[in-house]
Amino acid sequence: MTIKIYIDADACPVKEETYKVALRYGLRTFVVSNSFMQIPISPLIARVVVDAGADVADDWIADHVVSGDVVVTNDIPLAARVLARAAHAVAPHGRAFTHDSIGMALAQRALMEHIRSTGETTGGPPPFMPADRSRFLQVLDQTINRERRKRLLSAPP
Repeated sequence: MTIKIYIDADACPVKEETYKVALRYGLRTFVVSNSFMQIPISPLIARVVVDAGADVADDWIADHVVSGDVVVTNDIPLAARVLARAAHAVAPHGRAFTHDSIGMALAQRALMEHIRSTGETTGGPPPFMPADRSRFLQVLDQTINRERRKRLLSAPP
């Protein structure tokens, strides 16, 4: 079974970078969103348009991802679901979510939601910088290569 990449595409700033990496490795890629998005013409890249609604795209990805696949997402709850399926989750700014880091990320997210619910203005995330793009490419490449090595080592002789 080959590695697949899923892009949580709504508001994803690194779609083009993901396409390039996926094509370089020959990996099937699913661009999942709740609206039409332009994608490169390639038999390896598929557009998946889901119904509008909270978490519909996340649910589609979580239902299709399998062990070893890679998901590009900023969504922390989706990343937790992906990790629970033994797959990989990489944020566009270049952070790989891990079993060790996901608990703290979920707790921080819940804390920030609570603070916002009290009416406090918390500001948004920092602006996306060129260094984030570079870090993302590095982490995505490392994640794919680590999974490829793992599969080679576990393949029957």
